[in-house]
Amino acid sequence: MESSNEILIDMPAEHERNIFGQFDSNLKEIERALGVTVVARDGKLKITGEEKQTEKAERLFSRLLELSSRGNEITEQVVTYGLTLQSEKKEDALIEMDDDVIIHTNSGRPVKPKTVGQKEYVDLIRSRMITFGIGPAGTGKTYLAMANAIKAFRNEEVSRIILTRPAIEAGEKLGFLPGDLQSKIDPYLRPLYDALFDIMGPENFARNSEKGLIEVAPLAYMRGRTLDNAFIILDEAQNTTPAQMKMFLTRIGFGSKVVVTGDRTQKDLPAGEVSGLDSAMRILNRIDEIGFAELTSRDVVRHPLVQKIVQAYEKAEEKDRKRQTRSIAIRNERIREARKKR
Repeated sequence: MESSNEILIDMPAEHERNIFGQFDSNLKEIERALGVTVVARDGKLKITGEEKQTEKAERLFSRLLELSSRGNEITEQVVTYGLTLQSEKKEDALIEMDDDVIIHTNSGRPVKPKTVGQKEYVDLIRSRMITFGIGPAGTGKTYLAMANAIKAFRNEEVSRIILTRPAIEAGEKLGFLPGDLQSKIDPYLRPLYDALFDIMGPENFARNSEKGLIEVAPLAYMRGRTLDNAFIILDEAQNTTPAQMKMFLTRIGFGSKVVVTGDRTQKDLPAGEVSGLDSAMRILNRIDEIGFAELTSRDVVRHPLVQKIVQAYEKAEEKDRKRQTRSIAIRNERIREARKKR
């Protein structure tokens, strides 16, 4: 049995509340996860426990202190993800991600990757002409793509931004929505507007939109166009057909960069219809200029409950797949047995 160990580290009072969390919730989570006891007194932290565990806690607290001194809020999500990285001996990734500021929002908040998966996704967007970002809700696929698009636009790397989504009916018919065609379509594009307003500000967006430098439109509007010197984002790509995906990807012109985002588990296509996202991943995965970033529940950066919901659905879907595979195997076996008896 490993002997008890005690480590003292500096913890300035001005960072203590941020790192410990409301009602010491972050501190309790670290103690529970690492099996250590932490006591704060006179600007010091005393960490007590088994030697390996106290050393892990020391490394994690030092990274959290670095993040706090840079002005970051140490949320429950930061601590939980820090513990995950710590178990993989990748604590330094917390600082590396914090260094990677893509852009600042209209309110001055820095936009940066918050998980290793997001960091790999952002790096692919920078290095590839076309990037596919695939993953569940809350992994930042669209928002990070938008941040990179606005940065490229501000740096005059592209002359315009084009954002598009398939306006597919998800249980409700377009015809029953009030208003003209544009007002019927706008709800489908609202998440794109929300991200633009957050990063650019409504006035800046309106000004560039009036000049035709920023365009938000349904995917059908892309047909017959050639899109040069643009940053193009196709969102909700799991709801495209293979023909629509091919149409979109063949619109790309010189000097353009493309990000395609989608969640393969949330298709609204008619039953039996093949997703253009699925077919593109199968057909294009060997082309060097195209990158594929597959984000998972570990990359969810919304409320921790969202991560638990995503994980629960993933487990349920995996059980369904196994059950379906078993059913097919049993059916095939019965067919073989029936043939033998003939």
